[in-house]
Amino acid sequence: MRYLILAFTLLLSGCQSAYYAAAEQVGYHKREILVDRVEDTQESQQEAQQQFSSALEQLKTLVSFDGGDLEAVYDQVKGKYDDSKAAADSVSSHIDAVDDVANAMFDEWQDEIGQYQSANLRRSSEQQLRDTKRRYADMLSAMRRAEDKMEPVLRRLKDNELFLKHNLNASAISAIGNEFSSLQVEINRLIKEMNSAIAESDQFIATLK
Repeated sequence: MRYLILAFTLLLSGCQSAYYAAAEQVGYHKREILVDRVEDTQESQQEAQQQFSSALEQLKTLVSFDGGDLEAVYDQVKGKYDDSKAAADSVSSHIDAVDDVANAMFDEWQDEIGQYQSANLRRSSEQQLRDTKRRYADMLSAMRRAEDKMEPVLRRLKDNELFLKHNLNASAISAIGNEFSSLQVEINRLIKEMNSAIAESDQFIATLK
């Protein structure tokens, strides 16, 4: 029920700060939101891996094409590109959402440090904040590196889709086949970066729970 309330509040306000305020009122704190959003980002990264791998497999099938309906093959290639683009956009949106709540949490934490009466507790909280920011920066950097590797792969997939669209013949398949190996390398690198980002996320989440 609390998630329905939060979703409704967000729709009405269109503002993340209002969302966080409403979340606090039902006991859903920024730290919890951050963990949930990091986990959602991991899921979107895994989905993107699957989509890019599926697009590669579709091109592999195309390269070994031996007769049939090339128009149907083109539709499949385009569909895989569209799915990969949507998955990449989802990853970027999820990373932005993580960064938004993290910054809000850090700002709140910094503001509340001034409320301590105990100097020892204040220093301890300041150190914890610095450590958490450092671990978060490592995680966000890993996420962004993986995100950056999606765009060149998408451009390569789009090139193949466009070339096939305008050249539905054997020569087009041959030309795409010549590009296949380098594209495979790029996608493998992308998947490796995403796995690294997911591992960094696991480590960061462990420090928050």
